[in-house]
Amino acid sequence: MAGPQKCDAAAVTAVALDRTGVLLLDGDKSFPIGFSEPPPVGGTTPSGVPALDELRNAGGTMIRVGPHDFATPSAGGEWSLAQIDDQIAKVKARMDDALKHQMHCWLYLGTAPNLPGPDPPKNEQLLEKIVGAFKDHPSLVAYKGYDEPVNGGIKAPGLVTAHDRIKQLDPKHPVVIIQAPKKPASAFTAYRPAFDITGVDIFPIAYPPEQHSDSANKDISVVGDMAKKMTTAAGGKPVWLTLQIAWSGSARSKSKPGVLPCFPTLFQERFMVFDAIVNGARGLTFFGGHMTHVCSPEDAGHGWNWSFWRQALKPVVTQLGSDDLRPALLAPNAADKITVTGARDIQLVARRSGRFLWVIAVKTGSSGVSNVTFGGLPAGIKKGEALFEWVQVPPPRPFDPSKQTHRPVTVANRKFSDLFRPHDVHVYRFRTG
Repeated sequence: MAGPQKCDAAAVTAVALDRTGVLLLDGDKSFPIGFSEPPPVGGTTPSGVPALDELRNAGGTMIRVGPHDFATPSAGGEWSLAQIDDQIAKVKARMDDALKHQMHCWLYLGTAPNLPGPDPPKNEQLLEKIVGAFKDHPSLVAYKGYDEPVNGGIKAPGLVTAHDRIKQLDPKHPVVIIQAPKKPASAFTAYRPAFDITGVDIFPIAYPPEQHSDSANKDISVVGDMAKKMTTAAGGKPVWLTLQIAWSGSARSKSKPGVLPCFPTLFQERFMVFDAIVNGARGLTFFGGHMTHVCSPEDAGHGWNWSFWRQALKPVVTQLGSDDLRPALLAPNAADKITVTGARDIQLVARRSGRFLWVIAVKTGSSGVSNVTFGGLPAGIKKGEALFEWVQVPPPRPFDPSKQTHRPVTVANRKFSDLFRPHDVHVYRFRTG
């Protein structure tokens, strides 16, 4: 049954990665579901629920934190030696609040993790102070390294040196570098020694369209392409993707009259999430809820885009955090060779955990409805279920919501068939023993 992902932040004293790239918190597997940037400290939903409780209860696990939460004109949202003590105190208060609400933190290091950098003593002093202040905080799960370094022309050697220095100061927490969705995988490989986890931010919903990526693929399936590219660039290290609430480029409608604010629909958001997972993502962060200048007046007053959360993101996060799906997100890829006939635009990943096999499949094409046959299931399986597709079989009279069940799937000769419309997602689960 559906339920929030366990997130006992107070217990986190050791962070590691297993051989498949899954995050381990005190030995327990976790699929990070993060928010960048999160609602304001002490914020609530329009209905009065504490903001972080709302995110966590749906399945969220992590928020990105840093001095940008308390930016001043002189600091510009970056760490500053002149204000470091005040910044540390405020970020600690933010992390303490996250701890109270059982959320983990991904700590933004800004431009500091570049050594020697433009001012060698400055960056090293910043890293020593920041890491020294937070390395033992029980809500910390990872550091966010230099943002989009290739896009910003930041060379790899300085980031490698900074990574090594961070690991000297704190060997317990991974460093994550997120790249922009531009350049081929080969442009990112030099950065492998600078990160423990890498990823990309990709926001394909925009007016005018197709502005964020330089990919030839202008469909929302570009998300899966980017996940696959970063998996190649990572060289075996894990990949986290940052997905769209709002892209800052499409939110600048005031300064760019031809640019209109827009957001993914629930159908688009769900496809992009599972397209990322199918293509290797081991964690997800959702960016742009804090852009109050493109929120409704009510949401802006609460400091976050709660309308988007309610209409599009919460249903997806609830599925990701559910007991029905979560074991698949934490499991290694299965050895089962699942075959596909009937369509060329189906991508899938198979996962095994305990007595269950999951097959997560997406249709990347933007046209046509396909009758797809999947083969290669383990012998002996006669039935399965399509998760989160609720039916009653047979339909009762009168209606009885307690008898709702996931849509059944019939298996014969190790095969089953199903319909896929453009950008459809089906998540199948089969009992193997």
